[in-house]
Amino acid sequence: MEYMTLFIGAVVVNNFVLTKFLGLCIFFGVSKNLSASAGMGMAVTAVMTLSSMLAWLVYNFVLIPNGLEFMKTAVFVLLIASFVQLLEMIIKKQAPALYNMWGIYLLLIATNCIVLAVPLEMAEGGLSFLMTVVYAIGSGLGFALAIILMASCREKLRLADVPKSLEGLGIAFILAGMLALAFLGFSGMI
Repeated sequence: MEYMTLFIGAVVVNNFVLTKFLGLCIFFGVSKNLSASAGMGMAVTAVMTLSSMLAWLVYNFVLIPNGLEFMKTAVFVLLIASFVQLLEMIIKKQAPALYNMWGIYLLLIATNCIVLAVPLEMAEGGLSFLMTVVYAIGSGLGFALAIILMASCREKLRLADVPKSLEGLGIAFILAGMLALAFLGFSGMI
């Protein structure tokens, strides 16, 4: 039950994008296209999960025993950057259309504060390895849920009569605020 609570909390109640407002660069940049958003959500989830797992191992078996906890941020950034570079090479070779669709946003995964926030919260909260994996997967799926919801709404808005002054990012910010208010309704549930 504890793992389910942690997972649901990461996906809905404490959604990094819609309740903590982290990762907004990719959120607004990629959410124009539903298929690109779904792929980006899964890529961020994969990078977040793998880097959190490795970060847990490095933190608990290298940094803590050697009294180097103060280096966690730098070490975590290096781990995340390595995973993103690996992901970029794989996607460029296996799915060039997806690689071209994501453009610069693929590299922004490395600097996405959500991907760094999960290992940092793991280190601060003293989560076990399995709890870290569950939290990372939940946080990644929460990001994917937010970006897919945003993309589907933005695709519907293409058919709507939006005032000229609100077209583009203006209506996107309003939409993001409305989604954040909807997710605010889940606060206090867990």
